[in-house]
Amino acid sequence: MIEVSSEHIRLEVDGCVATVTIARPEKLNSVTPEMSKALVEVIEWADSVDEVRALVLTGDGPRSFCAGSDIRTLDAYATPWDFRNRTDYCDAIRAARKPVIAAVNGYAFGGGLETALSCDIRLASTTASFAAPEIKLGWIGGGGMATFLAHSVGPSNAAVMLMTGDPIDADAALRWGLVSELVEPDALVARARALAATIATRPPIAAETAKANLRAAFNMTQEEALRYERDLQTITFATADADEGRAAFAEKRAGVFHRR
Repeated sequence: MIEVSSEHIRLEVDGCVATVTIARPEKLNSVTPEMSKALVEVIEWADSVDEVRALVLTGDGPRSFCAGSDIRTLDAYATPWDFRNRTDYCDAIRAARKPVIAAVNGYAFGGGLETALSCDIRLASTTASFAAPEIKLGWIGGGGMATFLAHSVGPSNAAVMLMTGDPIDADAALRWGLVSELVEPDALVARARALAATIATRPPIAAETAKANLRAAFNMTQEEALRYERDLQTITFATADADEGRAAFAEKRAGVFHRR
C-alpha cells in the first residue's frame, strides 16, 4: 500500500476496488497543488498494482465532490507558463488503464466537473450539482472541460454550461447524459463500490481494453474505429483469460481470471 503524501487524500482498498477520497470538506474539497500531486501518485499506484482492478473517486462530506482548484493558490504560480505546466490530476485519471467510477456526492464545479468528466462512469447523489463557473472569473476550464462536456451532454447543453457558468442540478445532469444514475446520498459510495466490484470480476485485460477502445472511438472515424476494435478483439481473444472464459462457459461455472 502506498503512503499517501497529503492528509487531504484518502485511499482505501477493499478486495479489488480502490476508493480514492478527496478529503477537504471544510473547503468544499477544493484541490491544492499538494493534493494534486498526491492524487496523481495514488491514481498511478492503483493503476500499477494487479490487486486493484477498478477505482472509485469521491469527495468527503455531504456538500461537495470537488470544487476544483483552490483559487487562493493560483497566484502562487510564478508565471502563466508554470501554471500551464502544473501537475494535473485529471490527466492522471484519464491516463489510468483501469476503469474509474466517479461518485459525485455534491458540488462538481470547475476542476471538480473536469474530474468527474475524466472518469469512465459517473454516478451522482440526488443532491449533486454541476457547473463550469470559470467564465464568471474571466477564464475557461483547461482540464478537458469543453471536449468531454460536449461529448457527454451535446454541444448546445455544453454551450449553456460553458457560457453562463451556472449550475445544473442532478436531475438535469441525468436527463442530459452527464451521469448514468442518481442515488440517494447515503447509498452513493456503496453503489459505486458495488458497480466497481462487478467490473472487477470481469477479465481485467478485457475491461482495460474495453476502456481503451471506447476512448479511441471518440477520436477516430467510424472506419478507423471498426478496424481498431477488431484488432483489440483479436488481442484479447488470444489471452489466457479468454481461454478461461470459454472454458468456464462450457463448464457452466464462474471464470477465474489472472490478467494473463
